[in-house]
Amino acid sequence: MRVTSKGQVTIPRDLRELAGIAPNSEVIFAMEGGKLTIAPKDGKQELEERIRLERFLETLQRLEGTGNQEIDADRLMEMTRDR
Repeated sequence: MRVTSKGQVTIPRDLRELAGIAPNSEVIFAMEGGKLTIAPKDGKQELEERIRLERFLETLQRLEGTGNQEIDADRLMEMTRDR
């Protein structure tokens, strides 16, 4: 598949149908693991991503201040190496 000089590509019909991308619908592009992904833009996916982000931020907040300040990076590497 070729990319045009304007950066356009044609998504094959079978893949559009499989992904639920309808004519004139909006899509979301993202980079995941070094790969470009495309997905239909719908409220469900945005809501799932927002919920996942909120859970991650809550986890970070719970972990804040729980580390042992006495252990430096070299000691931490020594403790976790060769496990």
